[in-house]
Amino acid sequence: MAYTQILYHIVLWTKRSEPSISQKNVSSLYKYIWGIIKNKKGKLYRINGMEDHIHILSDLHSSFALADFVKSIKVSTSLWMKQSSDFPAFQGWEEGYAAFMVRKWYGAGCTLF
Repeated sequence: MAYTQILYHIVLWTKRSEPSISQKNVSSLYKYIWGIIKNKKGKLYRINGMEDHIHILSDLHSSFALADFVKSIKVSTSLWMKQSSDFPAFQGWEEGYAAFMVRKWYGAGCTLF
């Protein structure tokens, strides 16, 4: 059995960075992403964003590759958001993504989680 504790800060942008993520309905998107991560045996630590991008702080189960993990989030949310009337301007995600490995940091009164 493998044990890892690697956290990833993942950033996804909307297609052409269009402001198409309605902040009024964003909590349903975040809950949907949380469900995807749980189904992939991961843990969501933080999620937030703006109209044109989102930030996800999550761990990743050792049986999944980062690219496959991000792809599953992007494909599932893209289909769901396009079918939902809550995100009428959403056209999809940009092709790429950003991902950074982070660690717990406790200092100067600041904590990641």
